[in-house]
Amino acid sequence: MRAGIETTAMDVLMIRLFDTIEETNMAWIIAADRALREAFGETLIDLVPSYTTLMLHYDCLELEHREAHRRIREALDDLQPADTQAGKRHEIPVWYDLSVGPELQRVAERAGVTVETVIQRHCDHDYCVFALGFAPGYGFMGLVEEALATPRLETPRHKVAAGSVGIAGRQTAIYPLPSPGGWNILGRTAVPLFEHARRGDPLLKPGDRVRFKAVSRDEFEAQGGDITPLEERP
Repeated sequence: MRAGIETTAMDVLMIRLFDTIEETNMAWIIAADRALREAFGETLIDLVPSYTTLMLHYDCLELEHREAHRRIREALDDLQPADTQAGKRHEIPVWYDLSVGPELQRVAERAGVTVETVIQRHCDHDYCVFALGFAPGYGFMGLVEEALATPRLETPRHKVAAGSVGIAGRQTAIYPLPSPGGWNILGRTAVPLFEHARRGDPLLKPGDRVRFKAVSRDEFEAQGGDITPLEERP
């Protein structure tokens, strides 16, 4: 596979495999991740896969820049796509309600459908975890169907509740911690993503798949969910 290699720091290289975001990318990203980890061994400091790229941080005291390029080229030379079914499949229960998912109506109006249809369609797809970032345990997932794709809020919220499930464009994600955010919030889950990440074993990993399941308020509360309404946008 031919890859573009960009130098972003003296010891960091950005490896670009694709120019557009597609679910089929993930099989190649996972395969590249494995091959590069093997090729760099103990000289690898960090390797971060994303939708179309992998950011590789290596020990420049142990490895010269030219040698790092050579190892990348060699590792990706005869790359074969990985089995994307090898990742875990997670079912995440979500309470979809306007009190905790105030953009349900916005997404429904843009798509020309009912709120109930938005919920059903958001739950009718297995989403691929493309990358982790932004906060511990935060998985960027996709792809949301075109009809539901909704741009980020023009004015982000000062605080989005932990467990909030949202979409931005064709991405969907869960906020592990209370934090600022500009995604369209559809509901909330009681699954403690941050606790998994804090223990050093994130629940969601690149290559995993996630299916959301709508649950009632009673079920959500029984799972330990917080029913406090989400603050209005400023």
